[in-house]
Amino acid sequence: MALVELNCEGAVGVITINRPEALNALNPQVLSELKAAFEAVDQSVIRCVILTGAGEKSFVAGADIGSMSTMTKAEGEAFGKLGNDIFLMIESFPLPVIAAVNGFALGGGCEIAMSCDIRLCSDNAMFGQPEVGLGITPGFGGTQRLARLVGMGMAKQMLYTARNIDAAEALRIGLVNAVYPQAELMDAAKKMAATIAKNAPIAVRACKKAVNEGMQVSIDKAVVIEEKLFGDCFETHDQVEGMACFLSKEKPKPKAQFLNK
Repeated sequence: MALVELNCEGAVGVITINRPEALNALNPQVLSELKAAFEAVDQSVIRCVILTGAGEKSFVAGADIGSMSTMTKAEGEAFGKLGNDIFLMIESFPLPVIAAVNGFALGGGCEIAMSCDIRLCSDNAMFGQPEVGLGITPGFGGTQRLARLVGMGMAKQMLYTARNIDAAEALRIGLVNAVYPQAELMDAAKKMAATIAKNAPIAVRACKKAVNEGMQVSIDKAVVIEEKLFGDCFETHDQVEGMACFLSKEKPKPKAQFLNK
């Protein structure tokens, strides 16, 4: 892969969009390589993934306007589907995904960050959905995930005005989980990923599945999803060992192949 890198550090995988000369803008090649990078994650070893952008200026500045400027209606719709399919894959990826947003996260950059489970950003980060200023709507889930994350009123304000917001405002409205000095961002993301990686992996995956699927249905159907996933955790190594050690006050012993029940 020329534009996306995958590196593994223990139980943490780091996927980096490496196109800093274009502020890591998304084009069809980047999107296809992102898909390949996530598919290459060894889920028997990796327990949490960090997604970031190369350089100090930009996480992802958006979709590549040059490649979009000459698209036909059909080509635009197909490009939207390509992005949405990959962002949905990230959103439903079995492992938790942390976005480490280092700089601009505009348009498709804001959208890909919102497809991750947790968003951490640097103090120079900028978020926005500027598409209406270009004569288009967000096409990679921005009109849908933004309202789910920050509420309909704030989402419509950001979408209709096309104005960017800084890191402090993103934190205030709940778009990001935390803000760090840029030099500390990746260390903070890796520390959080390592904390997640230490917890019972079957249970962590089940929590992600329960939240994601439950948000799409009514509460009475959502709790049924939770009940099933709750039950699935029982008789696993993690549950048996974890509860036994809690009662005996001993430290749990991890199973070598954690996906085996």
